[in-house]
Amino acid sequence: MASLKPINIGPIRIDDPVILAPMTGVTDVPFRKMVKRFGCGLTVSEMIASEAMIRETRQSLQKATWDPSEEPVSLQLAGCEPERMAEAAKLNEDKGAAIIDINMGCPVKKVVNGFAGSHLMRDLDLAGRLIDATVKAVSVPVTLKMRMGWDHDSLNAPELAKIAEDLGVQMITVHGRTRCQLYKGTADWAFIAKVKEATSLPVIANGDINSIPEAREALKQSNADGVMIGRGAYGKPWLLGQVIANLRGEEPKPDPSREKQLETILEQYDDMQALYGPRVGTHCARKHIGWYTKGMTGSAEFRQKVNQEEDPGVVKAMLREFYLPQAEQEAA
Repeated sequence: MASLKPINIGPIRIDDPVILAPMTGVTDVPFRKMVKRFGCGLTVSEMIASEAMIRETRQSLQKATWDPSEEPVSLQLAGCEPERMAEAAKLNEDKGAAIIDINMGCPVKKVVNGFAGSHLMRDLDLAGRLIDATVKAVSVPVTLKMRMGWDHDSLNAPELAKIAEDLGVQMITVHGRTRCQLYKGTADWAFIAKVKEATSLPVIANGDINSIPEAREALKQSNADGVMIGRGAYGKPWLLGQVIANLRGEEPKPDPSREKQLETILEQYDDMQALYGPRVGTHCARKHIGWYTKGMTGSAEFRQKVNQEEDPGVVKAMLREFYLPQAEQEAA
């Protein structure tokens, strides 16, 4: 039966290694704060380009902020120049990051064409130099997120994991797809077991973990030390806490009441307004509103209307008007 034990990332102990995946445009600080409140072993920032971090662009500074409830916090960096990655890592350590995570898994064309993300799995020499420079630049632990390989003809994740361990990396996360798969097909959790065999480091399984049964099955097939949940948490910041409770053998944690869900989305909405400003905050929140309300009675019609609304006050009024009758019905 799948269960979890605490893991150590260098000197940092993670009691419940159920981790929120870094997802650009999704796992900003307002969303991560909600996930942490419902229960989560560790959150990871959105991917930050090392060059943007050094230049301290407005977007990179937004991505590099966190809520005190998240601490110890992991900040994820992407890049392809060892010296620049090292400089960006040091900057984040100086700002208080407890863990630096290196991205070698992002499959997005813009990142890959810049020789970063999963492109580095095609050049293990450069990958090694990047890891070495980052580890040497900071005193906090460095972790690594990767895919199985570039394609099915080059499944070199076990080899990269061994290189990373030898260079001082403290934890490995493997998304069970190749770069060429992008997000298509299904994640191969069993392959992650090969990475686990290649290293003595904690290994985290990632990809297609959208429910408690899938978390259990991923742990069973991968023999991993924990799971990382990404898209499964869309509109369900409580999912990771439910997985933790199940793996601890505790009483099942039901979904929050509709009233509690409304409180959650309104607080996240306010936080997004504060972080991005009214216009950008309103636009960025639309996808989250879509995920929260998916499957609820009348949700398609509601989303169509709310996505046209630019006034944050009106959006919040619309959310109350949509949720409260369903909350009253649930309470009755």
